[in-house]
Amino acid sequence: MGVRRGWAEHVHSLKNRRELLTGLVATVGVFLLMVRWQGGHDAEGTHVSEGLLLAAGFIAFCVFSTGLMNLAMMIAADREEGTLLRLRTVPGGVPAYVVGRAVSVLLQILTYVVLMLVAGVALVGLDLPADPGRWLTLLWVLALGTLAVVPFGAALGTLLPGPRNAASVLSLPVMGLMLVSGVLFPVTSLPEPVRWVAQAFPLYWEGLGLRSAFLPDAMLAGEIAGSWRPLETAGVLGAWAAAGLLVAPWLLLRATRRESGARLAARRERRAAQGAF
Repeated sequence: MGVRRGWAEHVHSLKNRRELLTGLVATVGVFLLMVRWQGGHDAEGTHVSEGLLLAAGFIAFCVFSTGLMNLAMMIAADREEGTLLRLRTVPGGVPAYVVGRAVSVLLQILTYVVLMLVAGVALVGLDLPADPGRWLTLLWVLALGTLAVVPFGAALGTLLPGPRNAASVLSLPVMGLMLVSGVLFPVTSLPEPVRWVAQAFPLYWEGLGLRSAFLPDAMLAGEIAGSWRPLETAGVLGAWAAAGLLVAPWLLLRATRRESGARLAARRERRAAQGAF
């Protein structure tokens, strides 16, 4: 039931022209501009295009921000509108809802990644991985990286004060992680304490894994320890995924049980007052 719900939501979003156009401009459009802007420059000391380096980093950031922010804002909006309260009356409603939202976000991420790769190849001459091993790396890093952030996006959705404040609350930490995680420039150019902070979060490791799929080994000089560290990447992303799968269901059940008609009415009155103001 949850899978069917997630597929229906994804199809509905594809038919919504405004939502589809906004998503394409915010992801594919920015992606093409960044790759085109740096496509004519080589990374320092190499013959590798900086556009390719930015492509790997931007795809990692797209997966991270979509799985974390979009899902959190969806759940916060559903809580505000009373969807979580209605789930209490439906047998198996909470698990189906969680699966549906997760499937919808996963399909959204897959759509954006495919469109970015196709548009990059067709419009700006992006070089895709050349051998099956690198394609396999690309697939497992995308899958495990998505699984590492989607549960935490669901968990954050239960803690945020509301959909209006969700973007402002999450944007600054997410942008900060983007700056320190090496998705825009080599992380080795940052101070060592900042590197340790970056390695504690999944964005750095997903970016590292995608760079190992897109970039030649000549770019290892800009990586910590001079290695792509695939085992460490799988271990850290897997640990985040396991922790999220343990925490997110508990928080969602807790948030659903705390919902009541009085809480919903109070939120609607507050939203009406804010709108009037």
